[in-house]
Amino acid sequence: MHEHPLQRFFKSLRERPVFAWERFQMRDVLVIDHPLCQAVFSRQGAQLLHFQPRGQKPWLWCAAKWPQVGAIRGGVPVCWPWYGRHPSENAWPSHGWARLIDWKLLDSSTDDEGVRLHWQLQLCDWQVDLHAHLGETLELRLCTEHQDELPCQLSHALHAYWRIGNVGEVALSGLEGAQGYDQLNRQVCQQEGELRVDGGCQRVFQHEGELHLKDHAWQRELCIDTGDSADTVVWHPGSRPLLGVSFNEASGFVCVESAMAGASLAPGERAHLSLQARAGA
Repeated sequence: MHEHPLQRFFKSLRERPVFAWERFQMRDVLVIDHPLCQAVFSRQGAQLLHFQPRGQKPWLWCAAKWPQVGAIRGGVPVCWPWYGRHPSENAWPSHGWARLIDWKLLDSSTDDEGVRLHWQLQLCDWQVDLHAHLGETLELRLCTEHQDELPCQLSHALHAYWRIGNVGEVALSGLEGAQGYDQLNRQVCQQEGELRVDGGCQRVFQHEGELHLKDHAWQRELCIDTGDSADTVVWHPGSRPLLGVSFNEASGFVCVESAMAGASLAPGERAHLSLQARAGA
């Protein structure tokens, strides 16, 4: 098993504070060391890069090498206020501005059940808040408030990279019978049986409820819930190269994301997105 690049912060035998800011690969990162879990956030993008409950393997994958500037690949990027390519501005960055900008950490607290954090970003007439609760489980909640006087279009995603033993030995259950769209083949699809992503996958499903990511190589199961108001996106590049990521690295993740595309917000209206995960039985 390749070591997660951010596990370096937890190797020291000295006692750490629960929250501590560090500098890593030209980014400010918040290192969290709680009796129930270890985690790392990047100030850029309010991006959860590492999460590991005590006694377990890491739940999230992150690239070992980050670009000097630009988006960090891995963890749970916040794609906002658009997901994918911008519908009209080709020169604007894929997946929006949020993952490229430093957020404000408004609050952090700790108790016997874990840690809670509240991140916020204000951009023009938008405000977006990310609430995180980490302990034996993982919970992220994204809330967008539209503060302009005119309606607007919003799409957003919590683009989670789940760490696995090997992409060829995982199966995703819970989507059986779900309707979706296969973006690689450009056609509608309906899932039959367990979904396997070896060889590449880019599918968007209309789905509610919990999914089970069965990782046979690591002999574990993660239960992932993308909420009741979102699409569920399953993605892996297959053999296609990813900039800055080796082939061996890419075999160690699969993306199961909470996403919402094309929502129209009235002035003062809010939009919500959530992502939760727990260890399987």
